[in-house]
Order: sequence, then structure tokens, then C-alpha cells
Amino acid sequence: MTHVITRACCNDAACVAVCPKNCIQPSPGDPEFATAEMLKIDPVNCIDCGACVEVCPVDAIVPDFRLAADQGDYLALNAEYFTNHSYDQVGFREPVADSPASGLTVAVVGSGPAAMYAVERLLERTALDCEIHVYERLPVPWGLVRFGVAPDHQDTKQVTRGFERLVKDPRVHVHLNVDVGVDISHEELADGHHAVIYGTGASGARDLGIPGEELEGSISASSFVAWYNGHPDGRDLAPDLSGRRAVVIGNGNVALDVARVLATGHLGVESSDIADHALEALKGSDLEEIVVIGRRGPAEAAYTTPELLSLIHHDDVEVAVEGIDGLAPSTASLKERLIHRVEAGEFRRSTPAERRVVLKYLASPVEIVGTERVTGVTVQANRLVEDGGAVRAIPTGASDLIECSLVVHAVGYRGKAVPEVPFDDETGLMPNDKGRVHAPDGAVTPGVYVVGWSKRGPSGVIGTNKQCAVETVEALLTDFTSGALAGPRDGADRLRWSASGSFGRLQWERLDAFEREAGRSAGRPRIKVSDPDTMLAIGLGAELR
Repeated sequence: MTHVITRACCNDAACVAVCPKNCIQPSPGDPEFATAEMLKIDPVNCIDCGACVEVCPVDAIVPDFRLAADQGDYLALNAEYFTNHSYDQVGFREPVADSPASGLTVAVVGSGPAAMYAVERLLERTALDCEIHVYERLPVPWGLVRFGVAPDHQDTKQVTRGFERLVKDPRVHVHLNVDVGVDISHEELADGHHAVIYGTGASGARDLGIPGEELEGSISASSFVAWYNGHPDGRDLAPDLSGRRAVVIGNGNVALDVARVLATGHLGVESSDIADHALEALKGSDLEEIVVIGRRGPAEAAYTTPELLSLIHHDDVEVAVEGIDGLAPSTASLKERLIHRVEAGEFRRSTPAERRVVLKYLASPVEIVGTERVTGVTVQANRLVEDGGAVRAIPTGASDLIECSLVVHAVGYRGKAVPEVPFDDETGLMPNDKGRVHAPDGAVTPGVYVVGWSKRGPSGVIGTNKQCAVETVEALLTDFTSGALAGPRDGADRLRWSASGSFGRLQWERLDAFEREAGRSAGRPRIKVSDPDTMLAIGLGAELR
């Protein structure tokens, strides 16, 4: 028997460290680790010890005999990796750390996965007299996990169980509802701590850069995801779901999430933590077809194999493919072979599904059509050419109009600048060298660090942020032990957000309990509160009217 990693894999590599045979790959430090869509277990060398199962934060590892009927491809996905990869059976072990740093004070801005993995590493590497202050703009923590993970992926959200343990450490002080750059300046944070780590993510959307993008009915995936996940900034979006067809532009995991939520409607998420306003809107949806446009082919698609499997095995969705022809080449990956299997009708439902998703490849949007609101998208057909070892899409001259009433563009995220902190507007990142933030001219900004999507761009999965955070924290500790970091300025009040009336861990726990209790009677994990004033009132113990 072997164990198998399934879709929920978060890539935080806790399983890699405990495997006595090192048969969970790729390992941290391997070039492929940073871009791996998920980790894999060698079916030949797995000894069925179960150590990985115990430490997996999202319960993604199961024995092969417990795979569900629609999970057989995960066994093939795990085995496929080892066909072309060898590894050292000695086993991965993280290097033994030096003595913990003592007397360090750090501000961590943000409370999503990257920020919390930074907190975790700081706790591992610092002494009991250290202080870590977490500042979060919203009254609720966990960032991307709460507001980015699709509501039908509740298993992935279990990673927050580990984050909850971190914030209960007496060295950690949580300050919610504090907007750095507005309520407190970067300069104030820098004055009150040895270092400031920014884990503010990439919540902004990249533009398509085509005519019609501004029309009503054309929205960014970041706004749509914020809407259905109950983010305070997205609760008023109200997308129009009264049309027959929607178009999703993009070929990454977010594009598939959006397509899946639109296609499954309330049936796919009614027992999840989706925002109530989104659940009600999806119940009234008239959509019949969602077209997902990718400018290149299946081999170049950015979505992961697990996300593709999640879509094609969904009971309530029919999946079709357009824009490819012929059989998959012998060198094709499992992901590409799956697309060809869909085209061949292998996953066709015995009874018609209410909605279908069309994966349309080799097509680029050139204009969103309409006068005041969206009525369609003009796409040009592409063909692929090799250019210096890379595959590039070039237009064939043919074009087509896809009639639709809703366009969701999922072509990437970008970070947002924080006042007084270096920011590259072109890349949407805080310029940095292994996490050390520097000015545009390359001069390091002492005591300022960055982790996660603000550091490297919107790439990887949740656990990818763990090694990213380790790199940044180790740079910070090197600077601290070398004396390169100035101590907190005399008189700086690091704890001024802990005063009476502030919103911290205890207030969040009260709000968390309220949401969970509200969800319990409805058979849901929680019913989210999305209005900030109501969040604060509940957390502070006020009576609701």
C-alpha cells in the first residue's frame, strides 16, 4: 500500500520533513519546489508509515485504497513525477538552527499565509523575550485563505488551524482593523520595532488592455472572488447573472475557480462558507454556459492538474473542449492528457448537466463588445510557434464573437503600494533581494522586509509561502545578529494598538464563534459577516439590533 496526495495539497512541506524515506518530492531547496503545483509521493518507496498523514495541515494525504472513485488520477499524478525524477533517499531535514535570537521585536503587516508563516518561523528562531506584532487592515485574519480560496474547497481552509495556534503564543500580539499607511504609518512601525515584514499580498487586478474593458458587466476576478467570499471590499459588487452565457478570460486556477462557482451555482456551495449574498444570487442564476478563454494550448495552461480534476469530476457540470485537435503527444503531461480525454468524451455525463463549462484554447480576447453594458467578446484565433525555446501564441487572422452578458477577467493580480515603502509600479511588487526591501536604485532599506505575493508575485499555492517566509526571516535574523538593525526608538509605543477598545485576538475569537454558531443551524461551517461595522460590534460584545 502507498499513500497518495490529493487536490487539497498546500505545499507547506511539513510532510517532507517527517518522511523517513524522503519519498515526498520535490523537497524545499529543489529548483522545482517553488513552482510545483503539488507535492507527490513515490508509490514504489513509500513504506506506509503514516507519518505524513499525521502532520498534513489540510488532510490531503490518504491511503491508496481509500481513494474515491473520482480520485484515481491522483495515483497516476503522484507516480508520473517519479518516472523522470530521482532523489536522495537519505531524506530532507532542515538545517539545525543557531541559538534563538533574543530581544527582537518585529511588526508583521498582514495576516494571510505568507505573514503567518513568517510568524511561525520567527517563533521557531527567537527567544521567549521577543515580541511579534501582527497588524491586519480588516477585523478578521487569514487573508487569502478566508477571502481567496474557493468556498467549495473547505479542506484547503483547514490550514488556518495551525495559524490559530500561532497567535495564541504569548509572544504574538494581534492588532486587527489597523490599516498600515492610514491608521499608523510605516515610520511609526519602524520606530517601534527592530524590523517590519510586509505580507500584504496582491489584491489588485491586472488590466486586459483591450477596448470595452470598462463596460458594465466586465469585472475582475479579484472583485468577483471577493464578492463570493464575503470580503468587505466586494460585498456590494452584485454581478448580473441573468444572462445565458458568461466568459472567463484567463487560464489559471482562479479562472477555473470562477468558472466552477458560476457553473455549479448554489448546488456546489450551499453547504460552504460562501457569503450569503452570493449564495442567494447564485440560486437565481440563469447562466447555462461558461466559456473559459486561454490564448495558448492545454500544455501551457497555468491551472494545476488538481484544479482541472476538481472541475471535470464535478457531478453538476458538463465540461467541453474547443481549440485543440488530434491526440495528445506521447510526451504530454497528465494535465494535457486529461484535456484530450475530455475532448474525446470520456467524462461525459450519463444525464445532461444543468450547466456546462467550455475550455476554449488558442483564443485571445481583442474587444469586449457593447454600448453601455457587455453583450459579447470578440476573440481572435491563435496558433503556437516556438520562439527561443518558449511557446508563443500568434494570431491566425480569424476571429469570432462570443455573445455573453458577463465577462470575468482573471489575467493576474498585482500588489498595492504602502506609503513610505519602496514599490515598483511596473511589476506590482516591493523590490527586494531575498526578502530585503530595497529602493529602485538597489539601495537596501534597513529593517524592511517582504514575504509572499508582495515579494515574488502571485504564484504558487498556500504552502509555497512557507519557504518564501523562511528565506525572508533568515535574512532578517542575519541582519539582527550582525547588528545591522537599529533597536526600537526610545519612547516608541509598540503596544498602542493594544489599548482598551482595540480589536485583537480575543475580539476575533468572539466574532469567529458567532459566525460558526450561525452556520451550525444551517449545516454550514460558518456564515460570514461581511460588514465591517457589524464585525466590530460583534467582536466588541455589542448587542445587535
